[in-house]
Amino acid sequence: MATLTVWKFDTPEGAEAAENGLLQLQKQELIKVVDAAVASWPEGAKKPKTRQLNSLTGVGALSGMFWGMLFGLIFLMPLFGAAVGAAAGALGGKMSDVGIDDDFIDSVKSQVTPGTSALFLLSQDAVVDRVKEAFAGGHAQLIQSNLDSEQEAKLREVFAE
Repeated sequence: MATLTVWKFDTPEGAEAAENGLLQLQKQELIKVVDAAVASWPEGAKKPKTRQLNSLTGVGALSGMFWGMLFGLIFLMPLFGAAVGAAAGALGGKMSDVGIDDDFIDSVKSQVTPGTSALFLLSQDAVVDRVKEAFAGGHAQLIQSNLDSEQEAKLREVFAE
């Protein structure tokens, strides 16, 4: 099963640096990055810059719609031109099936602010200690996940050390 986690970083560049580290770990088969997206919010900008890991062809086009709707719901802005209007209600119901509900959206919205960045990561088979190393120096903070409370507590414990 894939895990969706959202990581906040103290700088606009932190999430992208962590993403690059995770891709290196993937080459070593220490994590499988199913998909990822970055929201980087420089100081003084009205809204964050967003970028999806995968291309917009094939499967990427479907996940582009997912990331577009998610970012549209969180930041009131579409990624890649996905419409947020009437479709938001319909897809919002689908997103709740994977752990993305109003609490998830409100939590991310309140914590990803100007001067920070966030990594939205859909992953599998992570060796958590090695993933922690990829985030070293980036002051990563887990702000949301679709893990059950016990799994999330264990993940938070590893990253708090």
